[in-house]
Amino acid sequence: MSKLFAEVVSEVDLQRRVSELATEITADYEDRDPVLVGVLHGSLPFLADLCRQLKFSLSTDFLALTRFGEQGRVAVAMDTLHPLENRHVVLVEDIVDTGLTLSTLRRLLEARRPASLKVVTLLDKAARRITEVELEYRGFEVGDEFLLGYGLDWEGRFRNVRSLWAVLDIGRFQEDPDLFTQEVFAEGSDRLNS
Repeated sequence: MSKLFAEVVSEVDLQRRVSELATEITADYEDRDPVLVGVLHGSLPFLADLCRQLKFSLSTDFLALTRFGEQGRVAVAMDTLHPLENRHVVLVEDIVDTGLTLSTLRRLLEARRPASLKVVTLLDKAARRITEVELEYRGFEVGDEFLLGYGLDWEGRFRNVRSLWAVLDIGRFQEDPDLFTQEVFAEGSDRLNS
C-alpha cells in the first residue's frame, strides 16, 4: 500500500451506507413527495446513488455555491429551478466540516418557507466544526485528512473514483497530483467509473 494515499471507505461500504440512509429517508418521506436538493458538484455521485435507492416519488434540484473574498463569503452561483415553498426539502451534501457553509444554506432555504428541511451528508468532519449545525442523516464521520473520490475533488479531478481516499502527504500530492492517478487508476483497476 502507498504511503501517500489510503483508501478510507471502500466502494462496497459506500454503497451499503447509502442504502441504509435511503431506508431511513424512505421511512420519513415515502408519503411526502420531497425534493432532494444537491449541492454541486461534490454531492452528485452521492445524490445519484441515493435517488436510485429511494422507493417513492421525489423531485431533484441543484444549487451551486461560490466563495469569495478573504473571509470566504458564500454566494449562490446557481440556484434551484423550482420553488421550494411548502415542499419537503432534503438538502444533499457531500461533506460538512466547519458548518459555516451549511449554516448559510439552511438560512437561505428556510427563507423560502419549505414544509420541512432536513440535511443528509455523506461525510461529517465533526472535529472541524466551528458552528453547530443539525445533520439529520449522515453517512460517515471522518477525520481531518484531505479526501478524494466519490465526488470529492482536487481542482475538479478525481470525483469519479468509486471509493474515498485520504491524502497522507498533501505536500507531495500538491507537487504531483498524478501520483494519485498512478495509485488509483493503475492498469486493471476497477476504481474508476466506467
